[in-house]
Amino acid sequence: MGNIRQTYIKRVAVDLIRHYPNEFTGDFAQNKKRVLELTDLQVMVEGQPRVVYKKLVNRIAGYATRYMKRKRGV
Repeated sequence: MGNIRQTYIKRVAVDLIRHYPNEFTGDFAQNKKRVLELTDLQVMVEGQPRVVYKKLVNRIAGYATRYMKRKRGV
């Protein structure tokens, strides 16, 4: 059995991939950086970036990675 993800995680990941198709790959670490850059899930605290919703970022990046692997047949 696979993991069941909420629709808002899927929607955000697919929207990011559709708007920025060359930014995402099958690599989770790179996708996590891109999600942080392209969304507002991190804030600046005293001049340093701080992730507010770490679990949400990981879930979106994980689904984006899985989606890209399925899409490209990797």
